[in-house]
Amino acid sequence: MAAAREIKAREMVDAGGDDAVELAKRHLVQPWPYAGSVGAEARALIGEGDGIYITDASGKRLIDGPAGMWCINVGHRREELARVMYDQAMALSYNTPWYTMNAPSAELARRIADAAPGDLSHTFFTTGGSSAVETALRFMQFYNNVRGRPEKKLILSRGGAYHGSTYLSASLNGRPRDRDWMDGADELVVKLSSPNPFRRPQGMSVPAFTDFLVDQFRDTVARVGADRIGAFVGEPVQASGGVVVPPDGYLKRIREICRENDILYVSDEVVTGFGRLGHVFASGDMFGIDPDMITFAKGVTSGYFPLGGVIISERLLEELRRSNHPDALFGHGLTYTSHPIGCAVALKNFDLLEEGVLQHAREIAPYFQAQLKTLEELPLVGEVRGVGLMACVECVADRESKDPLQLDKDVGKRIDAHCHELGLLVRPLINMCVMSPPLIISREQVDDMVAILREGISRTMDDLRNEGVWRG
Repeated sequence: MAAAREIKAREMVDAGGDDAVELAKRHLVQPWPYAGSVGAEARALIGEGDGIYITDASGKRLIDGPAGMWCINVGHRREELARVMYDQAMALSYNTPWYTMNAPSAELARRIADAAPGDLSHTFFTTGGSSAVETALRFMQFYNNVRGRPEKKLILSRGGAYHGSTYLSASLNGRPRDRDWMDGADELVVKLSSPNPFRRPQGMSVPAFTDFLVDQFRDTVARVGADRIGAFVGEPVQASGGVVVPPDGYLKRIREICRENDILYVSDEVVTGFGRLGHVFASGDMFGIDPDMITFAKGVTSGYFPLGGVIISERLLEELRRSNHPDALFGHGLTYTSHPIGCAVALKNFDLLEEGVLQHAREIAPYFQAQLKTLEELPLVGEVRGVGLMACVECVADRESKDPLQLDKDVGKRIDAHCHELGLLVRPLINMCVMSPPLIISREQVDDMVAILREGISRTMDDLRNEGVWRG
């Protein structure tokens, strides 16, 4: 049966592959394009997915190393999710959220509240991660306006952060090249240092680095003024910034400073939520914090339907209900807020996670991390870091200076190209390779993934030596 499906999918790709490539070059604008190729490029054509694998236009089977975009948590081709989509579409395909509602969204909000830490009790559903962060920030602005604090609107963010592509959410981003040519609400954002222990100042211990980060945060609040800062937005683990796992205790200490200064703590769990770290939410279960809001997306439907949301503290809602402005309108909504199909899929995905996928992710994560860590034997690899089922292999010219190969900023793409030939899709980020496979990956499949990645890095080292770019 599986072989027949692969043949059929290959035939479909073969029949339409060339046409799709030409149509893309003529009519499709890809995300994150360069000006020199915008609207005139085609990317790797994928024909099908099955479990942890995808198949490209040539029929090559690849391990889906990034799980789509951190999101195919329960794996490709889950018939349970496909059936739920069909059944819900046949029952109710859409309803306007402005003056009607649907049952799946109410039930999903209840299950999310049960899984969330602290008093996070209500969810506003969006279409993805960017709109979830945007909603959290607009809610913060509304909250402070209603409470008579219109000046309390600044947002604290960090270097290395990625929070989305909408105007406000993108303004928080702190990765290299994200904002070089793009405008943003810079007047609303105050940037802090990345909590990346690998890039800490030379000679500084990790505990001292943690103290530095906390002191910087506290000093920034004092300098800018707590009466002007509305929120801090932070990923528990900086995902697209290179899987930056913060030092122990750092997030708890930042949470306390926010609480002391009436600054809303927004935990961006668009990547870490719904299983990536083995829990529905990592904020409480892994890092011991109870944020004022949590944003989520990606894994909530395992990528089968666009859905995201922001979970809001009961305390904040109660303060609004008690305010002197009961007629103040939160003028924010989306056509596809609380979409019935998306919420129905998320409910079934929730079942799959709780029926064994979360447990499997927690059990296999140590093996996944340990096997990837062996790649530090390669001289091009400066560090392998991660937690749960997300990891980053960071390449450097030499380990002493931690120079990220300034002569070859596309080393990650070189590694990805070799790995593609060998049967693995990698997420390349300049000098880094990010791995975040579907949570259902087995030990044997982890071994295959690491073996291919090792060979891809080895071939890249040979290329760089032959070109005189690197002499490691």
